[in-house]
Amino acid sequence: MDGIAAYKENSVTTQSRGRLIVMLYDGAVKFLNQAIEEIEAGNIADKGVYIGKATDIINELNVVLDIEAGGKIAQDLRRLYEFMVRHILQASIKNDPQMIREVITLLNDLNEGWKGIAD
Repeated sequence: MDGIAAYKENSVTTQSRGRLIVMLYDGAVKFLNQAIEEIEAGNIADKGVYIGKATDIINELNVVLDIEAGGKIAQDLRRLYEFMVRHILQASIKNDPQMIREVITLLNDLNEGWKGIAD
């Protein structure tokens, strides 16, 4: 493993749970912004790559929710994550960057809350 890869792995493994969630939100937003750029450039195949990465992150956030411990908040987050994935997939089918921006807004709003907890 080279030095950069080791640094990246160490930075992830030493983060708090809240900080990891912030990093996941940041990653999803980054990939969705890249998907918008590819839609606007007409690069449909590359758009699909970034859509896939963003939906993978959102699906992972959904899977790790502890519904039993998290109660109504976790249930509401699950519904929101499922909505986001459906909305992103519809945006991808329609090549609609505005629909992707709507999900980015939701992710940024959630991320602000997590940043307050993580810091």
